[in-house]
Amino acid sequence: MATTKHCHKCGWEWPLSPLPGRNDSCHQCGADMKVCLNCVSYDARAAYQCRDRRADPVAEKHSANFCEYFDFLRREWKGASTDSREQGARDQLRKLFGD
Repeated sequence: MATTKHCHKCGWEWPLSPLPGRNDSCHQCGADMKVCLNCVSYDARAAYQCRDRRADPVAEKHSANFCEYFDFLRREWKGASTDSREQGARDQLRKLFGD
């Protein structure tokens, strides 16, 4: 299957050839498109969660930013990712606090 550019939140395919600008948002869910979660350099295991060492650190990975090294990630959309470690930690907290 071909890899395409997608919204990190809902999977809507970005149909335009230029990169999204800071004010561009998903036409389906309204999420910002020029975000770290849509960038090829985003890596949850890297320092500041970015493999590009030239980029300034961004605190909110899901919000639009001014990073000049943004390059839209091409991927095969398989649905919103769920980190099993994160979900396990949340389950343990719920159990601990009796929720």
